[in-house]
This record gives sequence, structure tokens and C-alpha cells, in this order.
Amino acid sequence: MKKEMLHLKLCVIGLGYIGLPTAVMFAKHGVTVHGVDINPNIVAKLAGGQIHIEEPGLQEMLDEVIESQHLSFGASPEQADAFIISVPTPINSDKTANVDYVIDATHSIVPYLKKGDLVILESTVPPRTIEDVVLPILKETGLNINRDLFVSHSPERVLPGRLLEELVENDRIVGGINQESSERTAELYRRFVKGNIHLTDATTAEMVKLMENTYRDVNIAFANEMAKIAEYVGFNVWEAIELANCHPRVNIHKPGPGVGGHCIAVDPWFIYESAPSLANLVHISRTTNDGMPEFVVNKMKELLTSSEHSNKTIAVLGLAFKGNIDDMRESPAVEVIKLLRGQYTLQIFDPHVKDEIEGRKETLAEAAKNADAILILTDHNEFRTINPVEIKSLVRGNIVFDTRNVVDHALWSRAGFEHYVLGQPLNNFDKTGSGYIETAR
Repeated sequence: MKKEMLHLKLCVIGLGYIGLPTAVMFAKHGVTVHGVDINPNIVAKLAGGQIHIEEPGLQEMLDEVIESQHLSFGASPEQADAFIISVPTPINSDKTANVDYVIDATHSIVPYLKKGDLVILESTVPPRTIEDVVLPILKETGLNINRDLFVSHSPERVLPGRLLEELVENDRIVGGINQESSERTAELYRRFVKGNIHLTDATTAEMVKLMENTYRDVNIAFANEMAKIAEYVGFNVWEAIELANCHPRVNIHKPGPGVGGHCIAVDPWFIYESAPSLANLVHISRTTNDGMPEFVVNKMKELLTSSEHSNKTIAVLGLAFKGNIDDMRESPAVEVIKLLRGQYTLQIFDPHVKDEIEGRKETLAEAAKNADAILILTDHNEFRTINPVEIKSLVRGNIVFDTRNVVDHALWSRAGFEHYVLGQPLNNFDKTGSGYIETAR
């Protein structure tokens, strides 16, 4: 960038799962950063030195940059040399993209922009959002977009639970509205990025992020379809996937109760919205994965038919969309709970999620007490190490339905549980704990 890097000031709009780690990372590498969020509770908590999301190492890094006075927080932007917009882009009820936060964030920085500034959109967005949404708003500044104001899209490509490592190590995609925009953005990220930085145009950068997550969604949909077929045909889908993945050119993902997170469960819809008559594989994959919570609920009902109690209780383990994080965005566990609620008494436990949820218990023991069945929806490490003998003394029934294949089948069977796994047929289950003894058909 033209301005001396030692005196660079950066304004980050949106302090969520991506914006906050990004702001902290830049501050750690010598940039003066002002973080902005419209949620006053988030701003107050961060100003008090406390993170509001769970991410390994983030609290320690925040402590360091606050002490160095490289990071401040507020409800409004300030003048800066570069602006990063990292706000949510949820989907509407009709599966169309909601870019209202992007629109509002872009409007919010217009009064603070000056000649030579750089604007980067990190939020995952539908194709042509930079061209059709962001640039028309930025033109309100009166600055020449191609000469006086530089704009690019650089989508985040990191995994919750490994954000700080992957912000540094992962390759970065930078798509500018012109070459200078791309180069200025790359120069900014080189403050800490060790991976390769690939330059392209804005629309291609938007599509790269969507394609990455849609590929994973399609792969998971295939795994989930195989899980359903496994229960009908009569084989262990987890073993079959493991063996298939021994082939050097095969990498089948794992099945589960659905797909969650703000990326994989959302991004494919952005592609579908842009070309609904062409995105056939994208659409059927999304439909398959969105249908998994209902599939899980129907199987849970089937398992509970043998319970002698009229008012059945389920201990639901897991709220987050993946293991060892507190992120519930688009979590299939939440949808499963929604479908079960009203039909059963739900006692819910997640060691990472602290949100107030009806039926949430503070401890595993409270969730398991007098339960007719245990339903595992998230692959937290804490669930892998549960002592089934201790749990058996608390529950009323003996059913455990493991949608993530996280607990030891033989161990739970020896403790007296009937242990069922998503993708393994019910009618050839050997309750002695030795596995599956005959085909399902």
C-alpha cells in the first residue's frame, strides 16, 4: 500500500467468528485496528477484555493486543487507511441470500472514506455482490472507484477451532475490481499470511469460496445418501467409507445428522439463486442434507417404540454444528431438537454452548437422568470419553443413537446399552456387542 505500513490504520466492521480473529491478528502484527460491531453487548465485552466466542488461543492474543494498545472497539467506524467488512450473510426463509448486513456495513463506512483508501469485503456473498451491491454504494463518496478508491473481495477460508492457525497458514484468494486493488489487498494480508496469495477478479473470488463449500456439501450429501442406503441394503457405511478412502483418488466425507455452520449449509444456495435452472446437483445435495434432521428424528422415533414409558425423555448431546466449538449457526442439532420438541421431554447438554436453550442442562449427569434414550448429535471430544457405566446408573432406558459414530460400540454394549449408529441397519444389529450378523434384506 502507498501509506507507510508502520502507520497503517485498519477498521474492521463486524466482530464475529471471522471479524474478531482477523482484527486481533492484524493488531498482533503491528497494525492499529479499530473494531466495530452493531451489538453493544459484544463491544462492551471486548472493550472489557473478554472474547464472546470460543476459539483456542484467541483470549490470550486479545490480551496481548489490548495491552499494546493496537486494538480498540466501538459502535461506529473511524477514519482509516483500509476497511474490512466481515458481517453475516444469512439466507432468507425462501433460501435466497440476505445481504442486508453487507449493505448496512458498506453504508456505514461511506462518511469515513477518503482518497487512497482500500475496502475489502470478507463476507461470503453471492456472485457479483461487489459489482452490483457494494460498488454502487461506494460511489456515493464521490471518489473515482478505479483511481481514488480500491475495492476487493477476499473471502475467509478458515475452520472454527483452528482459526488463528489457518488465518496465517492457509492460501488466500484476493479478487480486486482492478489490478491495483488486488495488489494493495495482497500487500495488506502479507502482514501475517504465510500461505500463497492468489490474485483474481472480484466475481471469480466470490465464486471460489462458494465452490469450495459447495464441493464439501455435495460430498457430504453423497455420504448421507450412502448412509441411508446402508440401512436399507445392510452394511456399515462408516467401514465402507474408510475402505473406499484407501483409494488414492477417493475422499468421501462422513455422514451425519445434517450440515451446519454459516458456510457449507448456506453457500450452495447462493450459487443456486444465481442460476436455478443450471444448479441441479447443487440443489439436490442441499435438499439431501437439509432432510437429514427429519431422517434422524424418524429413526429416533423408531428406536423409542420399544420404550414402556408413555412420556419419553431423550438426553440430547450436542448443539454445535461440529465438534469442540460453540458455534450453533445452521446447526442440524438445533433442527433435530425443533422437530423432537413437543413430542418428547428433551434434556440437552453441550459442554461448549452456553446459550439459553429450553431444556439445556449444565451437566451431562443432569441431561442423562431418567432418560429413555441418548441421542448424540455433535462429535465433541467430551462425548468420546463418556463412561457408559456411570451413565447407565442414571438413565431409565438403554438406547443410545449415535449420529456421529463417536462412542465405542463394544464398550457401551457391555455396559448394557443398545448402541445404534447412523448408517448401520437396525434389523441386523447384534445386541451382544459383536457387530452386525446378517444382511438387512
